[in-house]
Amino acid sequence: MRWPLLIPLLFATPLWAADWDVPNRAGAIAATLARAADGDTLRLAPGSYAETLVLDRPVTIDGLGQATIDGQGAGSVITVTGPDVILRGLTVIGSGSDHDGIDSGIKLTKTARAPVVEDNVLIGNLYGVDIHGARDALVKGNRIEGRTDRHMNARGNGVYVWNAPGSVVEGNDIQYGRDGIFVNSSRRNVFRDNLFRDLRFAVHYMYADNSEVSGNVSIGNDLGYAVMFTSRVKVLNNVSVGDREHGVMLNYANDSVISGNVVKGAKEKCTFLYNANKNDFTDNWFEGCGIGIHFTAGSERNRIVGNAFVGNRTQVKYVSTRWVEWSEDGRGNYWSDFAAYDVNGDGIADAPYRPNDSMDHVLWTQPAAKLLLGSPAVQLVRWSQSAFPALLPGGVIDSHPLIKAPKPPAMKKVPHDG
Repeated sequence: MRWPLLIPLLFATPLWAADWDVPNRAGAIAATLARAADGDTLRLAPGSYAETLVLDRPVTIDGLGQATIDGQGAGSVITVTGPDVILRGLTVIGSGSDHDGIDSGIKLTKTARAPVVEDNVLIGNLYGVDIHGARDALVKGNRIEGRTDRHMNARGNGVYVWNAPGSVVEGNDIQYGRDGIFVNSSRRNVFRDNLFRDLRFAVHYMYADNSEVSGNVSIGNDLGYAVMFTSRVKVLNNVSVGDREHGVMLNYANDSVISGNVVKGAKEKCTFLYNANKNDFTDNWFEGCGIGIHFTAGSERNRIVGNAFVGNRTQVKYVSTRWVEWSEDGRGNYWSDFAAYDVNGDGIADAPYRPNDSMDHVLWTQPAAKLLLGSPAVQLVRWSQSAFPALLPGGVIDSHPLIKAPKPPAMKKVPHDG
């Protein structure tokens, strides 16, 4: 018989959770919370509620897609401090405008264990959702529209993640504001299948190791995916279309995997690496950018295999006095500007590809030399290097270029008008 052991458990856990129908009148949510027990659900009647809430114990607030909570411009609209809180089906508006206090539509504090924020609409708040120390938070399926009444750098982020291990931000539609997701000093986070538009950065990483950015779509932002001062991040199967500066940027980012991504139409660079080392670039598609991939500030020991460089004005910008091999085990990358031939039909070009010559190096260091591009001397130098590769100064060599461009599955997510 184990009855003596079971009795304390029964009294410690509610036998059932109650549903409360909250009327649409002043103070009704707070009054109902005072009567509800742990685990109960508050179902809000349609309409607007001029309240700010602090939730310090396990409850569910369900707006059923028809209720609006308005913070009326003061502080954060909903603050979660307790465990196992669920916020669902709400429209949240009217946060304050204080960056120091991180005024947000929904704030999840460090004592808010495993909160769930799903299927809500957050409009015009300084920050959308602030995951501020909450462990194992889930922010899923929300529409977040940030502020548009300030200069972009003076706005807040759609989702701000600070020291929140295990947080998952998934399937959200984030527009306006500053950065779509800004993560700082965190780890073990997953950001997947989100849509980002009209922002500074879609995803902005700072000191956030051992995390994943996958399946996201960034359209028309200043920069798509920025991984900075971070190690061991997986950037997988994302799309960047028409991001103005870069699609993917690695700045002091090391030991990471960048695979299966599609970057199209970045005005400056599809991919930019600044002092980023020992990263693995495989099976990405870089198309229609000013520069396909740019390495600078000592970026070394990066593996570049199986990628497609399609129609970029400059495929690679890499200044070096030694050769760096971009193929492995007889397989390299695809280059749209390489008039390759494949006599034996094995899918690998029969000659190596060198994306840059000495004139490229001169033009990068002395932009005024562009005035001489059409001169006979420059044409003679370039012809000589193509005829006698030993004259080339060093840089990237792909000894086994691909004849056909492999398309990553993420290509299916590219908008048709992109």
